[in-house]
Amino acid sequence: MGDAIIGSDAVFSGALTRGELRWNYRAVFPDVYLPKNLEPTLERRAEAAWLWSHRRGVITGRAAAALHGALWVDDDSPVEILWSNSNPPPGILSRRERIPAGEITRANGMFVATPARTALDLGRRLPRGQAVAHLDALTRATGVEAPAILDLTHRYKGTKGVRRCREAVDLMDSGAESPQETRVRLLLVDAGFPRPQTQIPVADGYGFVFAYLDMGWPHLKIAVEYDGEHHRTSDAQYRRDAKRLRKLDALEWIVVRVMKGDRPYEITNWVKRAFILRESEGMAVKLPA
Repeated sequence: MGDAIIGSDAVFSGALTRGELRWNYRAVFPDVYLPKNLEPTLERRAEAAWLWSHRRGVITGRAAAALHGALWVDDDSPVEILWSNSNPPPGILSRRERIPAGEITRANGMFVATPARTALDLGRRLPRGQAVAHLDALTRATGVEAPAILDLTHRYKGTKGVRRCREAVDLMDSGAESPQETRVRLLLVDAGFPRPQTQIPVADGYGFVFAYLDMGWPHLKIAVEYDGEHHRTSDAQYRRDAKRLRKLDALEWIVVRVMKGDRPYEITNWVKRAFILRESEGMAVKLPA
């Protein structure tokens, strides 16, 4: 199936000796091993957790999101598994919860919660900011949409965290390309700005789309862009960014550039100044209180 093995099975079958198991493998969970030369990524630990459940559990939460192809999931995240064992080892969160067959799929041979059920569990278990960031990545990777997730919140009405999940789903946006972009978007929404559009296409005078802006308000020609480390460490990227910004400036876009270390009040003040400028130009602007 993958890289993880059940140690006792491997020794009993003769595939490995006890010495080979000890020298070449590391135990990640009781009687479940990974080769020492492989990094224990979240996907590999999810496989190990499934073997620990005797191949009966259903992977959900962040591990399921990673298995569905979602990016930006921390490899150190615990593996959440739906299985009737109340004493899991460190690194596994085992929950005794019902899950019907329609909410289970297969990934790499394992039982895994469907994208919609994975989203439900992310939204009701994680803090708001983390939940929205993971939902952004999950919908970007799988295409799961809000109605499918909200249907499950109604099916599990009254379950702890369902209201929190609905709020996170309402804020979900597949246009976010990183958790930092999600963080900035939520900051702006919480500050009272109208919800920004993401991945805004901008065309030049010939109709060629030369930029997709992280987020902003197209009718005001105000954009907010998050600059990651590669924007400052790559000369080629720096030159592309400079050329792109000159073209945006020629089209009279205001681009607020945000980078790591900028304080929340600085970001909101920069954006507010852009709104005030547009208001002074006679545009209909809704300023935050």
